[in-house]
Amino acid sequence: MYHEPEHLPADFAEAFARAGGRFGRLGSPILFFSTLGSTNDVALALAATGDGEGAVVIADAQTAGRGRRGRGWFSPPASGLYVSLVVAPGRARLDPERATALLTLAAGVALAEGVEAATGLRADIKWPNDLLVARRKLAGILAEAVVGDPPDRGGGGAPAAMGNRGAPRDAMNVVLGYGINVGPMAYPPELSDRATSLESELGRPIDRAALCAETLAAVARRYDDLLEGRFDAILDAWRNRAPGCRDARVTWEATSGADAAPRLGTTAGVDDWGALLVRVAGRVERIVAGELTWL
Repeated sequence: MYHEPEHLPADFAEAFARAGGRFGRLGSPILFFSTLGSTNDVALALAATGDGEGAVVIADAQTAGRGRRGRGWFSPPASGLYVSLVVAPGRARLDPERATALLTLAAGVALAEGVEAATGLRADIKWPNDLLVARRKLAGILAEAVVGDPPDRGGGGAPAAMGNRGAPRDAMNVVLGYGINVGPMAYPPELSDRATSLESELGRPIDRAALCAETLAAVARRYDDLLEGRFDAILDAWRNRAPGCRDARVTWEATSGADAAPRLGTTAGVDDWGALLVRVAGRVERIVAGELTWL
């Protein structure tokens, strides 16, 4: 199914030990690979068993990393942080459907908090899943739900991409993958003017192991918020880090309905389920998924 995991590098093991018990429900097991097609693929295989909650998959490099809408994620060795973990927001104590819908926003808050804790750099969040510094992409998130019965019930546990509408109703677990650009890279031409890295922004080396520990601890903390129904805390933190969620001009492609066509509007915040609100011609439209361009 995939290559055997390797020993966790010493610097990662030491950073995780220093983190103490801050990983909460996460970190059992932690699988490390020097090179992997995609961390999400390995995590999806674990999630499909129906009992993988808390598993963490880390790779030094990915040969087939991916982002939203089938895009590739540039993942060269020793230059970024590539992590996927298995979570089960559908087990939330209060309103599991809302908890699942808010997962991506909660992850964005957590990544921003983890990056700031590890490096001191404050990144903005762009709806729904990017961290930006001066409008350049620093990090991205991809959530994929596992749907269908687990293998021991005769099912295959197929993956399904997840937006802010939440996971499908028959989702078992959700794989939350994230990539952070750490060191300067020879970006492909299509990314060279749109991406940045921590070391480029700060002008100094970044300890990837410490960064990984802080981001995992932050995700664990916000995951607890989801499971305990502390949705307002997540939304307040997200709005505080997302200046573009209000009064920013955006375009997007309406892909359904009789009026399917390019649209132009002004952001008006997010609602209690994490959907983006956009003012268009005197009314407010609710966007739960799709491709937006920020002007």
